[in-house]
Amino acid sequence: MSKSAYIQLVEGSTMASVNIGELKQLLEGFKEQLAHTGEQLDWGYADAGFPYTVEDSPQGNDQWLKLTGINKLYRALLVGVGTRQTDNGERSVIQFTVPDTSSHGDMEKALAFCKRLAKKLKAEAHLFNGRVMYFNPRK
Repeated sequence: MSKSAYIQLVEGSTMASVNIGELKQLLEGFKEQLAHTGEQLDWGYADAGFPYTVEDSPQGNDQWLKLTGINKLYRALLVGVGTRQTDNGERSVIQFTVPDTSSHGDMEKALAFCKRLAKKLKAEAHLFNGRVMYFNPRK
């Protein structure tokens, strides 16, 4: 059974909503940051930190991306954008789905990406185990 974690943009987040193009830019920025870290360490850290190629959805509906693993340790992740109804109204979300065919490494990478993007966006990360991490400024 596939599992999902998601980032919920809330009041105080750096972005009010996100589309698939912006999500792609966030992932590319993350990959560039890992490459820069690799240069500093003199090691190919970008391939270890982000072992996926980013592909657009085959249906062309611009709602999700498929991350395909570049080695045998990582197989696939699905990353999508959408909205979710909450008590405070409709909120924009970024969802990370680990398909049944994925490896344990895929789940760990999805968790790392989810936490990293939630921190950057000052949002809430709703993890696979049901826990919520709050990176948004709360009063």
